[in-house]
Parts: sequence; C-alpha cells; structure tokens
Amino acid sequence: MTRATVIGAGVAGLCVATELVRRGHDVTVFDPAPMPGPHHCSWWAGGMLAPFCEGETAEEPVVRLGQVSADWWESQGVPVTRRGTIVVTPGRDRRELDRFARRTRGHSLLDAGALAALEPDLAGRFDRALHVGEEAHLDPRAALRHLRTRLETDGVRFVAEQGRADGLTFDCRGLAARDALPALRGVKGEMAVLHAPDIRLTRPVRLLHPRFPLYAVPRADGHVMLGATQIESDDRRRRVRSVLELLSAAYALHPAFGEAELVEIGVDARPAFPDNLPRLIRRGDTIHVNGLFRHGFLLAPALARMAAELAFDGCKPEFYHEDHG
Repeated sequence: MTRATVIGAGVAGLCVATELVRRGHDVTVFDPAPMPGPHHCSWWAGGMLAPFCEGETAEEPVVRLGQVSADWWESQGVPVTRRGTIVVTPGRDRRELDRFARRTRGHSLLDAGALAALEPDLAGRFDRALHVGEEAHLDPRAALRHLRTRLETDGVRFVAEQGRADGLTFDCRGLAARDALPALRGVKGEMAVLHAPDIRLTRPVRLLHPRFPLYAVPRADGHVMLGATQIESDDRRRRVRSVLELLSAAYALHPAFGEAELVEIGVDARPAFPDNLPRLIRRGDTIHVNGLFRHGFLLAPALARMAAELAFDGCKPEFYHEDHG
C-alpha cells in the first residue's frame, strides 16, 4: 500500500482522493475546514454536467471527457438528475439560439408546445428552444459532503494543519497554488440562490443573451441557483452591478423570479490557465492538479483518474504538462 497526500478538499482534491482510495492507497488529506464550505471554490458551483453546452466555447477535450462525469458521480453514490438542459433566448435575440445550435451538438429543436410539455412553467414564454437531452446536473454542496463522508468511512485521514507529507503529494489547492504555478489566473464568478416556489423547473435552463447570459439550476425545496457572470479577476468582492444583471436576466427568464426570496449571494475566483484547460504538472514527488476553470464537477473525475495514471502507471496522460520551473 502506497502512502499519498492530497492538499485541498475541494472538488479536485476529493476526486483525486477517491481515485487513490479506489486503487488501494493510504491517503491523507490536508484541508483547514472540518467539512466542505464557502472557502472551497467548488462550493459556489452550479453543478451542471453539461459537456455539450460547454462545447459552445470550450475545447474538444471538455466535451469528450465531460460525458463520463454523470456516470462517475452516480458510481460514488451521488444523486444525479438526468433530464438534460433547456436552452432558450428572448425573441429579439433569436440569432443567439441559431449560433449556439451551430456551435454545439447533441440537441433537438423544440417548438413552443414541446417546450411547454417539458417545462410547463415556461409555457408561453418562448416560441422555440433547444433540448440537450444527454446532460445532467447535481447538487454540488451535497456531492462534496458525500465524497468527504465516504472517504472518512474508507479510512482517509483529514488533517487541518499541513505537516510533512508522506509519499507522493497531489497539490489541489486551486488559486492558492499560484505560489508554485504562476501561470494560474483567477476568473471571477458570481451566483445567487433564490427560493422561488412559484416556478418549478425540473432541469437546468440556459438563457442566451448577448450581454447577460444566465443559467438557472433547480435545487431542493423550491430553490433555484442562478449563475453566469465570468469576469477576468480574482477579486472576490460582490458587486452590485453584477448582481443586478444576474437578477434582471432571471426576471427575463420568468417574471415569477421577481417575487422570489433572495436567499444567498456568493462569489469566488476559479483557477484557470491561459488556455482554460486543466493541467497535471509533476515536480519530483508532487503532482499539481489544477486549472479546472468553470468545469470542476464536469472534469474533476477524469482529471483525478489521469493524476493517478501519471503517478502510478508511468504514463503521461492528457493534460500532462512538462515542468519548466
């Protein structure tokens, strides 16, 4: 049994630890908090397992590797909802839907009646939409808690203060790893959680808009997570303008959001490399697992498997980058 240390217990660190345990290794995880929470970037994620929609702007590996994520999360006992994604746009921006359709795949075109059949609360709101049927979503906070609890049950030690590492080290600190990975940059994302019992969505809905794109992800007990802002900054302050744009876009999706309770506003900076693709970088006995950008829950399972292959199988998997110091 090989000893391994994982630094960081966000989505990347927990997925790496899960893959190491699956291979029979003795794992210790360093993380300052007793459970996943707001100090993890992945705490603020939407939880969409939407590789085809991400293909609008993401590179081919994101689409290809992201297609296995829903199966992986289910295999860990995490509830995954497989109802696809709905993509809509206001009538005045019809060309946005056409552009999105050209740049993506895996979707079918819906008329107003077909959209109403899938999402009755959107009836009469849009005259056409796309349904990306093979996509899924999960509750990211519940998923993080589940993985941590399961790892503890499997004998993984979680330690609050980082000490001397035993064996190989997997550095999964996200943006905090810029001390070792200066190419990392922060990409700010803001989100809101609403309690909106008057509108019931059963799958994520993406509203395309040239200036204020939005995704709305249903969560338990009438809650909906709203997100979309993407700003080239690691500033974690909550800005009024961004929140106003987010809520205005939600109102455009459905006026019932105007009567919703604003439960939470959150912001964090996601770690990204210049090409917005993750990287595995080995320096001696340390493997850096980083740069998941906005694809944490979508790509972390594949990246964790690749990190283990790099460490223990003697191969250089996809996303491996040579260490140039």
